[in-house]
Amino acid sequence: MPKRWKRLRHSTGNAFLTCATIHSRSQSKPDLKATWKSIINWLYPHMSKRIFLSICAFFLTCQAVLAIQADTIQIADGQVKSNFGKSLSMLADAEQKLTTDAAFRSTNYIRLDSDVPNLGISNSAYWLKMLVRNETSGRELTLQIPLPTLDKVDFYQYDEGGNLLKTGKMGDSRPYYSREFDNPFSTFVFSLESKETATILIRVSGGEQVQVPLILTKSDTIDRKNADAFLVFGMYAGIIIVMFIYNFFLFISTRDNTYLFYIIYIFFIGLLQANFQGFTFKYLWPDNTVVATYAVYLLTPLAALSALEFMKRFLHSDIYVPKLHRWLNIFYVPYGIAGIFAIIGNLNLSYQLLQVTAVVIAITMLYTAWRVHTKGFQPAKYFIIAWSFFLLGLCIFVLKDYNLLPYNTITYNMMPLGSAVEVTLLSFALADKINVYRKEKEQSQEEALRVLQENERLIKEQNIQLERKVNERTVELQSANASLEQTLKDLKDAQSQLVDAEKMAGLGQLTAGIAHEINNPINFVTSNIKPLELDIKDLREVISMYEQIDPEKELNPQLEAINSFKRQIDLGFVNDEINTLLSGIGEGARRTAEIIRSLKNFSRLDENDTKPVDLNEGLDSTLVLVRNIYPSNLQVIKNYDNLPKVECLPGKINQVFMNLISNAIYAIKNKPEQRDEEFLTITTKNLGDRVAVSIKDSGTGMTEEVKNKIFEPFFTTKSVGEGTGLGLSIVFRIIETHKGTIEVLSTINVGTEFIITLPVNA
Repeated sequence: MPKRWKRLRHSTGNAFLTCATIHSRSQSKPDLKATWKSIINWLYPHMSKRIFLSICAFFLTCQAVLAIQADTIQIADGQVKSNFGKSLSMLADAEQKLTTDAAFRSTNYIRLDSDVPNLGISNSAYWLKMLVRNETSGRELTLQIPLPTLDKVDFYQYDEGGNLLKTGKMGDSRPYYSREFDNPFSTFVFSLESKETATILIRVSGGEQVQVPLILTKSDTIDRKNADAFLVFGMYAGIIIVMFIYNFFLFISTRDNTYLFYIIYIFFIGLLQANFQGFTFKYLWPDNTVVATYAVYLLTPLAALSALEFMKRFLHSDIYVPKLHRWLNIFYVPYGIAGIFAIIGNLNLSYQLLQVTAVVIAITMLYTAWRVHTKGFQPAKYFIIAWSFFLLGLCIFVLKDYNLLPYNTITYNMMPLGSAVEVTLLSFALADKINVYRKEKEQSQEEALRVLQENERLIKEQNIQLERKVNERTVELQSANASLEQTLKDLKDAQSQLVDAEKMAGLGQLTAGIAHEINNPINFVTSNIKPLELDIKDLREVISMYEQIDPEKELNPQLEAINSFKRQIDLGFVNDEINTLLSGIGEGARRTAEIIRSLKNFSRLDENDTKPVDLNEGLDSTLVLVRNIYPSNLQVIKNYDNLPKVECLPGKINQVFMNLISNAIYAIKNKPEQRDEEFLTITTKNLGDRVAVSIKDSGTGMTEEVKNKIFEPFFTTKSVGEGTGLGLSIVFRIIETHKGTIEVLSTINVGTEFIITLPVNA
């Protein structure tokens, strides 16, 4: 026999045996496999190649027909088929590129072995194939997948001839109102004549756990079944809303952040459960498929972390278990990583990480509550009980996802049920916290009342003692008061004497300056008088000689004698010298008059009356009077603005100028290192309704500490005997009296600037 025939016979026989095996497994009759094998072994040596192939094709066709009949889902009147996954076959499309026709005709389907197909968390798309036979009296049937979180669910109906009759597309990756029916569940209504059979293909995919619970019934029955499911969630939503409002008002009343984090947790856990039931997609973001797709990846961390923060505050974990309290923050890391996976599009890995982290954080929180309870914090027992219910529901929900527990109504709704019980019990725990607060408040009030009564008794006793001591102290105080009055009088006298001493010191300085200034021009005049007398005497002799001329005598000899005398005394020089001496005497008289005028302007005997004064004139007068204390290297720079006359006490303002200029010259003269030129700059500015006077020196400058004390009475940096420390104190008081301001700018070894501002009309 040719090798080609042997290979064909061998492969055909194997395919036939495989079909027989599948059919025997579907019929739960293992002995059929042996039967089919016996038939093949009997036929194989007794027929030609063509006859053998024909018989194999016939038996394969019969096998397929028998398999179809065995997998057909028959629905009758009043019947609801639920979770019939074992009657389905499944085809995995890893690249999600398989077309509908290719999926329909594919022979790579495998039988499912669970009532609810659990396809895990995968990037693949899955095709589910089923045969449906209508045994009802009507022609409309409804197929529903009551799992709202599937991203894509596609429906295809084929007739017995392989013709595509109807399609439908649902899932939360498509806008909600594009659905044929207003229902959170994937619902498909299709027509099938009574006694007819149709092939149904369901294509499902999603980033989360892909489970496919199925319900098949007549269209008028499905609404009643959905109403029961919606009623269960409605009860859960009612509990969540009531607990949210209740705890919100507790937060408003107590302002306790524990309640704030609890209502945040209630909000997110309720929203998460509503998302699992498909109601957030229906009511909150029906047209936003991006939010619908990513909602579970956002709400799960928010619910878990808000629960974590609530637990920290409710259990005071930072006090009872500080080390564990710090480690609890590590859960932000996996949730952050899961968020990154979701953003970059790896939804499957993100969902697995969310599920694992949710279980771990729930167990950790239960352990934390147990640790806090062992430390003696009694409210922790409420948290342990409440959280145990939630943890039980969460574990059952996750175990259902991993096919360790069967998918049914109870396992699917265990997390909402555990959440409702947990929220309610924790609300009772928080209410008990209010009772604790009330009890503590009553105890504190009782303690406060006891303390008040004790204080009242002590006060009465102390009042008796105080009255006696007050009488004693009154006598002492009266005596001390008399002593203080005398001391105050002595201090005022001393202060008056010090102020007078300051004035006398200034007056002495002023007198010395005036004497020096007047002495110079007077000496100038005195030194010119003697030469002037001699010159006048020579002129008188010349005049006398002219008067003694005798007209009767010869004139020439007489005139020659006069001319000889004139040459002797150098009459031209005498005339020039007289003019020079008279000019010098005039200059001395002018300078003396200037000093007298400056003195008169400075003194201002009418200082008790305010008058409009030219401050530039006052500054010039002061500079004239202190000129005698200028160091030889001092240059005075005057930058005068055109000032309006200021209403002030002239004598007082001139005293301010005298003190500040004298201090500036002192600071320059006492510099450790003198420059070739030192500067005293006086600037005046017209500021509109105010004027400013700046007196700036290039002296030693001041430290910040000295600058803060310069206006204090008796504070001085001068050597003993050089000042009383009242000069700047008097300056400050005078400027304050005139409603002005004084500002000090100083830098060490650079200089100091005093800036005075005065109102034009005080």
